[in-house]
Amino acid sequence: MGKRTNLVFTAPYEMALETEMLPAPAPDQVLVETLASAISAGTELLFYRGQVPDEMSVDATLAALAGAVRYPLRYGYALVGIVVETGAAVDPAWQGRRVFVFHPHCSHLLATPAELIPVPETVTTEQALFLPNMESAVNFVQDGAPVIGERVVVLGQGVVGLLTTTLLARFPLEQLVAIDQFPRRREASRRLGATAVYGDMSGAAQREVDADLVYELTGNPAALNTAIALAGYDGRVVIGSWYGRKRAEIDLGGHFHRSRIRLISSQVSTIAPHRQGRWNKARRFDVAWRMLAAFDPAALVTHRFAIQDAAQAYSLLDQQPDEALQVLLTYGLAP
Repeated sequence: MGKRTNLVFTAPYEMALETEMLPAPAPDQVLVETLASAISAGTELLFYRGQVPDEMSVDATLAALAGAVRYPLRYGYALVGIVVETGAAVDPAWQGRRVFVFHPHCSHLLATPAELIPVPETVTTEQALFLPNMESAVNFVQDGAPVIGERVVVLGQGVVGLLTTTLLARFPLEQLVAIDQFPRRREASRRLGATAVYGDMSGAAQREVDADLVYELTGNPAALNTAIALAGYDGRVVIGSWYGRKRAEIDLGGHFHRSRIRLISSQVSTIAPHRQGRWNKARRFDVAWRMLAAFDPAALVTHRFAIQDAAQAYSLLDQQPDEALQVLLTYGLAP
């Protein structure tokens, strides 16, 4: 048999490529050869920096990410590849199919068909790598439930923030404000439909908003105070960020309390309870695929690194976040 290469986080800010013999698929498995994988500049950098609570599981909802947070560990959850071999009990129609897998970065993987999501023919490989972030954006919009004529603010214009802005721009809102400290992201926000874009919300810019709905997508817990300050009476603040071990003092005093502001935790691993009667993950994925085909987020890809240069990719995202939007890892196969 051949060999496969795995990207392993050996300690905070340290990683290595490990090579191992590639086992043959079990009767109920397929072998997938990777085309490309995407690095999450939010959640994944928490693992890279060692900012994830030790007592947590890596991701209890995904079989490929089971287990406690303990170095060395493998992480990543956006991989597209081609099925190159099928087990004896697997429908041979899987052979040659392009598939998305929630799986750590590696050159090859074994999975059951239930763990694979076929990539629609209308979606390119690079578009497909945005599936997790687009699903998150769809979830944020559903949880925020924007209403015609509302004033909406999106704090944070990383990839998931930009996709959320893209979806919100389809709604007949009075105002859609995007906020981010980095000029490259603000430029993308304007292009994707934000009606106003700011580097911060101090002074007059803050007073003109009085938002009905605010999304906190920066990954910085201190930004929650800004989100609260921007929300008007009975405003909704959707917290899509995951802060890991990061902490900040949150002001829940006068404005928050007297204005009846609602804080909404939004997380993509589950469906909101009030929608579970009609919605499931498959239905939400269908929406995400349609949005990916409609908006072509591949334009947000700024850097591509061979898997052998993965350390450079993570260093770029960690040290120069103003330079990068979506960073991909490539594995030598044509898409």
